[in-house]
Amino acid sequence: MLTASQILDLVKGGEGYNVDFKRSVPSKVKEISDEVVGFANASGGYVLIGVDNNNQIIGAEIDNNKRSAIQDTIGEISPAIRCDMYSVEVEGKKVWVIDVPSGKDKPYITGGLIYVREGANCQKLRTAEEIRAFFAECSKIFYDAIPCRWFDIDEDIERHNFKSFLEKAHLSEDLPIRQLFDNLELMTDNGRVKNAAALFFGKEPERKFPHAVVRCLRFKGLDKVHIIDDKTFGGPLYQQYLNAISWIESKLEVEYIIEGVGPRKEIWEIPLDAFKEALCNAICHRDLYEEGATIMVEVYDDRVEISNPGGLLPLVAENFGAKSMSRNPLIFGLFTRMHIVEKVGSGVPRMRRLMKEAGLPEPQFENKGFFTVRFVKRQTAQNVIDDRLNDRLNDRLNEREKQLLQMLSKSPGLRTNELSSLADVSLSTISRTLRSLIGLGLIEYRGAKKNGGYHILNH
Repeated sequence: MLTASQILDLVKGGEGYNVDFKRSVPSKVKEISDEVVGFANASGGYVLIGVDNNNQIIGAEIDNNKRSAIQDTIGEISPAIRCDMYSVEVEGKKVWVIDVPSGKDKPYITGGLIYVREGANCQKLRTAEEIRAFFAECSKIFYDAIPCRWFDIDEDIERHNFKSFLEKAHLSEDLPIRQLFDNLELMTDNGRVKNAAALFFGKEPERKFPHAVVRCLRFKGLDKVHIIDDKTFGGPLYQQYLNAISWIESKLEVEYIIEGVGPRKEIWEIPLDAFKEALCNAICHRDLYEEGATIMVEVYDDRVEISNPGGLLPLVAENFGAKSMSRNPLIFGLFTRMHIVEKVGSGVPRMRRLMKEAGLPEPQFENKGFFTVRFVKRQTAQNVIDDRLNDRLNDRLNEREKQLLQMLSKSPGLRTNELSSLADVSLSTISRTLRSLIGLGLIEYRGAKKNGGYHILNH
């Protein structure tokens, strides 16, 4: 039974893998049994009624009819599970607690559905095939939940990184670290921290987990023959994430557009938010049991690829883009608390949307032992010249031709008179240059004669 002090600590820590807040008993009381099943199918947890989404205790009154309705909906869970329900006076307000143990007879079902706690959300499983695939894959212990024998809370925490977590998760620095770890399900019953804590908060965790790093490579050309930069980032997982983002920013081209007096607009070869989504997914979902492989970020002249060990779980593969399931739910929950991950199942649709909004092809996905996301770069005129022409042809292009390619790269669809005005040369000179580029197979005219324009060809 929780004490008032323990409830205060849980509330300070916010919703997460093992705690859910309700302002009051929901009008659809079945929502309670959904949460209970989610906890029972994971590591257990608490439903606190009388706490709002802003981590404020507001109190709640539950009469006999509502209490009976809650007990009835929990009683419909199959197989049966025993949950304690009681009230606790906290700062003069009544908080109701539903204490859910980790079930011994998984899977638990309510209303014909299975829910599993994933970060601060409950993930719904709908079909028998999904259920069998999920529990076949997840019957082993999650790597991030294994006790870490060497980690010492007082000595091994990287303090700057830990402070960043508290700030982004909006958690109080006054809460003792051991209590916070306990609230986040990062402690075992015998007081040891779990691997998730060592990986996310530890100093140089790669000393003990040499495979838990992000390796970033820049290749010259379109294949893996010539490496021109090779960096491996260790440290706490959030710092790996930040360092890899900083590295990729240094390798991508960016165009600055200034319109009026407002801030300049940055146009990247690949939308940075799409890369951030893919990188965070790779860190959260990689198979840490596979100790012979690391996360790879590979930059080529025409694309960027992010790969993580471990293909998609069968359930996710069958519902790709609609369902998410992490091999490392504790790590996923920590990134969720920092608001690095938007919500469960949103990653793939978000990457697709970001690329589409940028006028780029949708990301490509491969699932062959590794899970790989491939982003095609935005092609500039210089890309066209460097990547698609051999050296002899490149030498044949004069400065006027290169200038026009650059203009059409930035503003596709320009007409002859517009190019003449921008280049400050005669119409006859522009016409000759355009005919030359058409003859080389580099551009074409698209649209009607009166309102069409010139475009760079993508071969």
